Amino acid sequence: MLADTDAGSVLTAAQSGAQWGYRLLLLQFLIIPLLFIVQELTVRLALSTGKGYSELILQRFGRCWAQLSCAALVASCFGALLTEMSGLAGVGQLYGVPVWQSVALVAGLILLMVCSGSYRAVERVAMLFGVAELAFLYMAWHARPDLQHIRQQALDMPLHDASYLYLLAANLGSSVMPWTVFYQQSALIDKGLDLRDLRAARLDTMLGAVLCQLVTAAVLIAAAAVFAGHGGVVLDTVPELADAFGRVLGPLAGRLLFALALSGGALVATIVVCLSAAWALGEMRGTRHSLEQHPLQAPWFYGAFALLLLAAALTVVLSHSLVRLSIATAVLNAVLLPLVLGFLFWLARSELPPGLRLQGRYAVAVGILFLLTGGLGLYAGVTGALHG
Repeated sequence: MLADTDAGSVLTAAQSGAQWGYRLLLLQFLIIPLLFIVQELTVRLALSTGKGYSELILQRFGRCWAQLSCAALVASCFGALLTEMSGLAGVGQLYGVPVWQSVALVAGLILLMVCSGSYRAVERVAMLFGVAELAFLYMAWHARPDLQHIRQQALDMPLHDASYLYLLAANLGSSVMPWTVFYQQSALIDKGLDLRDLRAARLDTMLGAVLCQLVTAAVLIAAAAVFAGHGGVVLDTVPELADAFGRVLGPLAGRLLFALALSGGALVATIVVCLSAAWALGEMRGTRHSLEQHPLQAPWFYGAFALLLLAAALTVVLSHSLVRLSIATAVLNAVLLPLVLGFLFWLARSELPPGLRLQGRYAVAVGILFLLTGGLGLYAGVTGALHG
């Protein structure tokens, strides 16, 4: 759940509420079934085949398509590192720490975590911080949003506006992130789960999808309510967003909870990104658990990851707006959705056993949903980027 409501999700939802009021609120709830279907199909594939997403693509479609999917993963992971580092650097800005110092510290800790294999301990600490994300639900209620404004704007979707399309794509890409598909499948295998755990895994997936989108919707509602639901406000920095939430709970409590929630989600997502890259690239080379190898045993992985991390750190330091950078990353995820959803659909059609295979009317419905989602993400992202 924390990985799905990462820094990018929070920043995108907050910007959506500030800029467009409640006009992107309905989308948060429409994403729930999509998010569940995507993650539930990865659960089926993991528990029935015992193979990771990259491994199945390599087996089913060959090395060329597997390399293409890994390229999409690397692009998505790079974008995710940009997002999480932007969020953490923004938290540093809240307390007067320069961006370059925050980024250097975060990059160093990530590299240490990856090379030492201490990500489990870091994950537990981050999850404690991330529980503060639930405070967004209280913020949304305490902000006392105008129900008439919500009713008026929820169905008002100006799809002709390029800047609206851009944020629509960002909301799609910050909810259904390509790297989470790779991670979910490999993580279930790493835990040693099998088909006996399918029912519990499905329930966990459903609860996670609902809770993720409720938190995201709460962030949007709180941000929109702060500006009386009128929208039209563009917030470029994390301190500006934190100050907006400070109007709901008070400057001290609002800033503190916002910082804890953003940090917890960003740290957990960073760990997930590292694991996603390690597992997917490891599957391509026939070594599933790259992070469990010493750097001298897998220099190809650690070297590539260090370069990726360095490039992300430099990009964040040189960026003029951390919020805009995070939103642009989410748009990139939306543009990659056709490729990721297409592979997932065909794997669910071809690699699952008869009882779990995607077939019949449900397969048609899922195919149409994936086609519309991928098309919308690509169209909205490209149109918004070119004309927004």
